[in-house]
Amino acid sequence: MADQTVERKETTGAASDRLLEESILPTWLNQRAVSFWGFNYIWIGLAVVIVTFQYGANGIGAGYTLPTVLAVVWFATATLAILMTMTADIGTEHGLSFAVFLRAPFGTVGTHLPAISRGIVAACWFGIQTYLGALAINGIVEFLTGFAFWPLWYAVFMVVQVINVALGIRAVERLASFAAPSILAVSIWMYFNLAGVAETEGLNIWTFAGNTESITLLALFAANMAVWSALSVDIPNITRFVAAQPTKSFFRRNRNVLVAQFFTLPTTQALIAFIGAVSFIATGNWNPVEVIQGQATAFVLVVLLFMVILAQWSTNMAANAIPAALTFVNAAAPHLRYPWAVVLAGIVGTAVAPWALLDNLFSFLSYYGGFIGAIGGIMVCDYYVLRKRRLNVPDLYRADGQFRYWKGINPAGIIAWFAAAILSLIWLDIAFLIGFPIAFVLYFALMKLWVMPRYEQKEITSGHDDKYLATSLGLNWVYHRGEGFTREKTEEIPASAVKREDL
Repeated sequence: MADQTVERKETTGAASDRLLEESILPTWLNQRAVSFWGFNYIWIGLAVVIVTFQYGANGIGAGYTLPTVLAVVWFATATLAILMTMTADIGTEHGLSFAVFLRAPFGTVGTHLPAISRGIVAACWFGIQTYLGALAINGIVEFLTGFAFWPLWYAVFMVVQVINVALGIRAVERLASFAAPSILAVSIWMYFNLAGVAETEGLNIWTFAGNTESITLLALFAANMAVWSALSVDIPNITRFVAAQPTKSFFRRNRNVLVAQFFTLPTTQALIAFIGAVSFIATGNWNPVEVIQGQATAFVLVVLLFMVILAQWSTNMAANAIPAALTFVNAAAPHLRYPWAVVLAGIVGTAVAPWALLDNLFSFLSYYGGFIGAIGGIMVCDYYVLRKRRLNVPDLYRADGQFRYWKGINPAGIIAWFAAAILSLIWLDIAFLIGFPIAFVLYFALMKLWVMPRYEQKEITSGHDDKYLATSLGLNWVYHRGEGFTREKTEEIPASAVKREDL
C-alpha cells in the first residue's frame, strides 16, 4: 500500500504477525511513566554490580593509588555515557525497543543474531546478580537460624524477581526508589567502618598502592567501559518508558536521560569502585557480602545484607531481566509473550551456572565487549549518520517492507558485526574500544557502496523527511490491527488503537 500523508499522520500497510507482539510495539508519550528522579534512582540501583567492587580493588592491586583509580572509573563511565545517550534517543524519539530497532541495520531476520546474543549476556548477568543476592539471603538466614543452603534462596530469589519484573516498568521504578537510599547507606557504613580498620593498621587509603597484578590504565579504562557496554546499546529498552519533552532539541528532548547518565551513573560507579578499593586495602577482600559478614555483627549484619539484596534486585530488573525478555519476545513473536519471556530469562540465567561464571568474570567481560562495541558502532552509524534519526517505523514490523533486504538479512550489518567482533579479539583487553570504530566504518562503507543502491531506504531517499520522526513533533507511532501504523497526537489516539502491554 502506498504511503499516505494527511497532516499529522501517515498510514502504511498491515504489519506481519511474526514481527508483532504488544510488548514490543512503540510506546506512546502518555505511556512513559518514568520521571527524571525515577530514572536517576534506577541508575543508582543499576550501578551496584559486583564487578565494579572488583575493578576498584584491581586498580589498587595493580599499583595505582585511590585517586587515580577513581578518576579512571569516573571518566571511563562518563565516556561510555556519550554512546549510551546517543542510543537512548532511539527509545526517546520513536518509543522502540533495542531488538526492534536492530531490524533496520540487520534486517527483520538478521536482527535475531545480535539481539539474542545480547539477550543471553543479559540473562547471564541476571543469574550472577541472583546468585549474589542469594548469598546475602543465605548469610541472613544462617545468622538467625544456623541453616545454610544458598541454592534454596537462589530459587526463591529468582522466582520473586521474575514476578516483580513481569509486573512492569512501574514496579521497577518503585523498587529502585526504595533501593537507592539503601545502597547509599551500605556504602557510607562500609567506608567509615573500613577506613577505621585501615587506620588501625597504619594504612593511608589515599596513598596505598599494591603490586599484586599488572594492568595498564588503558586496560582498566576499557574494562570499566565494558561493565556497561551491553546496556549502552540496549538502553532504548528503558528510555522508551522515560518521560520526554516533544521538541527537536536533542538536549531538551533527552533532558530526563542526560543527568542520570552523565552524572548519576559515573558518580555512583566511582563510589562503588571506591568501596571495593577501600575494602581491599583494609581487609584484602573486595567482595561486599563477605566483607560485611566479616566486619558487621548482630542486627547491623542483617540490615546491611538486606540492603545488598535490594541492590542486586534493583540492578537485575532494569539492566538484565527486561533486556533479556524483550530480545526473546522479538525473536519468538507473536508466540512468546513478555511474562513468559521473563521466565525464560531466568531459566537461561540459571542454566549457565552463574556461580561458576563469576569465577571467570573478567574473561567473560572481555569476550563480549568486542561484539557489543561492534553493535554500538553499527547503531550509531545507522541512526545518526545514514538516517539522521528518521526511521520508517511501520516497515520495522513488516516482513515485506524495506528492512527485508536479502531474505530478511542486511549483509552490511552482519558482515560489519562479525568482522569487527573477530578483529577486536586481537586486543582482548580493549576489545570494546576496538570493535566500535571498526564496525562503524565497515557498516558505513558497505551500506553506501553495496546495500543502499539495491534496497531503497525511504527515510534516506526522501531527503530525511520529518514524516519519519515522532516525539520531536509531539507524535506517537500508533498501531491499528489489520491496518498498520499512523502517527497521532496523544490526545487524538483512537480507542481502537492497539495498546502495548504495560511493561
